Amino acid sequence: MKIGILTQYYPPEMGAPQARLSHLASQFVRRGHEVFVLTAMPNYPTGRIFEGYRGFARGEKRDGVSVTRTWIYPTTNVGLAPRLASYFSFVFSSLLAGGTRLPRLDYLMTESPPLFLGISGYLLARRTRARWIFNVSDLWPESAVALGAVSQGWGLKTALALEGFCYRKAWLVTGQSREILDDIRRRFPEVRAYHLSNGVDTSLFRPECRSAAARARLANGAGANACIAMYAGLHGIAQGLDQILEAAARLADVPSLEFALVGDGPVKSALMARSRELGLSNVRFLDALPREEMPGLVASADLALVPLKMSLPGAVPSKIYEAMGAGVPIVLVASGEAAAILDRSEAGVHVAPGDVPGLAAAIRGLVADPERRVKLAVAGRSAAVRDFDRVGIADRFIDHLEGALS
Repeated sequence: MKIGILTQYYPPEMGAPQARLSHLASQFVRRGHEVFVLTAMPNYPTGRIFEGYRGFARGEKRDGVSVTRTWIYPTTNVGLAPRLASYFSFVFSSLLAGGTRLPRLDYLMTESPPLFLGISGYLLARRTRARWIFNVSDLWPESAVALGAVSQGWGLKTALALEGFCYRKAWLVTGQSREILDDIRRRFPEVRAYHLSNGVDTSLFRPECRSAAARARLANGAGANACIAMYAGLHGIAQGLDQILEAAARLADVPSLEFALVGDGPVKSALMARSRELGLSNVRFLDALPREEMPGLVASADLALVPLKMSLPGAVPSKIYEAMGAGVPIVLVASGEAAAILDRSEAGVHVAPGDVPGLAAAIRGLVADPERRVKLAVAGRSAAVRDFDRVGIADRFIDHLEGALS
């Protein structure tokens, strides 16, 4: 088969869609198929084009995948106008470059969000005569409305119309959570849907990656008995990382507890300022690290913090699976399917978004109970291998596509 993947986000950027889609591409190659990725010049999350990537379009080979990168207007501004400018710059550049550089395809998979990429995805699927797969990793515009990024009006009506158009025109709609698929099926019962779950490469994220050097980096040389609670990922609006800071203030009386926030994003400077206001000596901010260092970093924490600002429909943070694979107990701030996965896997504890006292109490309880932490870690690793290994998830999806063509 010849498979196209259209996505705004791809390595060498770090992040959930980057890791998920690049792994899927590599599994297509492993199965003997050709993969053509059309993506933006790397700029996430700093809002600056990475060194060595310039011009309107350029091609490269990455892990056996043919990658074409096109121009984008990069920004970290969370305002609606700059974000739309960034999204649409890639919509148009990908359409222009893809129209000449993509070969005839069997399938073209388009990643959403951003929802607007469905415009170029649909047109490029027509151009390459491909069956169009519309992959929904977050419900949009629903999540944007919940976060206050989009208000009622003509803009929302336009986005909802585009959402419906993409679902109806796609040969297959894939969703990374069952809540996403249930929502789509309820509103568009005629749509063919497939659950393409997120997961983790359990050969990379594993407990054996734990190291003293990584722990020292996280806790600034704290003693061997320190309990390190870590968040690693985007410092953005949806994550609600201020909840961690407020909980850390309530836990200042636990001398063995250290918080580490690793990564970058549009609200990091505000979070650092808030930490100074609260006088938090138990919180450290670390820069984003190379992708290859993340398995060791995750495995070296004692608690994995996975917060969301509010309950978002269908949201299941990928950090859950990485922590499970690494054998690290999870403290989740979320509800819905993410909390249900944690309960079934017995891999951690969860509290509702906004419940800072509950979050502080959950962390305090796990710090004081190392035996429980071990039980949660072992159960999480077992569930990751059994239910959420990315190789198995990819193989089932590839089988599905191969069978459809035959």
